[in-house]
Amino acid sequence: MDLVRKFGQQTAVDRINLTITYGQIFGLLGPNGAGKSTTIKMLTTLLDPTSGSAIVAGYDIVEEPAQVRRQIGYVPQMLSADGALTGRENLVLSAKLYRMPKAERTARIDEALKFMGLEDSAHKIVKAYSGGMIRRLELALAMLHHPTVLFLDEPTIGLDPVAKRIVWDRLKDLQRDYNMTILVTTHDMEEADLLCDELAILHEGKVAIIGHPQDLKTAISPTATLDDVFAQCCGVEITEGGNYRDVRQTRNTATRLG
Repeated sequence: MDLVRKFGQQTAVDRINLTITYGQIFGLLGPNGAGKSTTIKMLTTLLDPTSGSAIVAGYDIVEEPAQVRRQIGYVPQMLSADGALTGRENLVLSAKLYRMPKAERTARIDEALKFMGLEDSAHKIVKAYSGGMIRRLELALAMLHHPTVLFLDEPTIGLDPVAKRIVWDRLKDLQRDYNMTILVTTHDMEEADLLCDELAILHEGKVAIIGHPQDLKTAISPTATLDDVFAQCCGVEITEGGNYRDVRQTRNTATRLG
């Protein structure tokens, strides 16, 4: 695939090659600026590669972007639900955007609300939702058309521990019940350890290491953690790195979910 993305003279993603097994939850880790979000934006066709390409759900992101978009769901870091609408109204709008047949809409929307535990809140304005409820609604929006691949950029950032666990459970349910392939970026080592079947750590736009979380830890020592793996690969703690803009974006996201 040799996926490359440059911004002027800066190389954000440098010849990345990844093979993700169908039905896996796959994690992308790395410090701010490592290329995680840029990689996801290319794989979801929101950003053109400078060179190289990738196959997502059987389609080429450069040659067949429209087909790729029909096969994927995407939950970005920033707010993707309309706070002025109810949960159900958000889902109706999403169903129309995906050109879902009218005869299927109600059943699909009811299914998504039930799956995410939002049945009792379906007719409430989203502005009144908690952070965890908003994230679950965003997952419902992304799964409504039953995508083959679901992309999640920092899915639990800003959530409290209880809300995080609920989101993790829902993602595991999506994997099990829909055999969905899920690619997630995260800074949360516990999240990566508990959620991911396999993960890759990016450093300076390149894949530093890839493997099953337990195998990566064992390769260092019997008592090693993913923080140890991360530090060995990147030479920094997971909390280091990034700039003012990164911090501001993270805090804005945490504030709207908090």
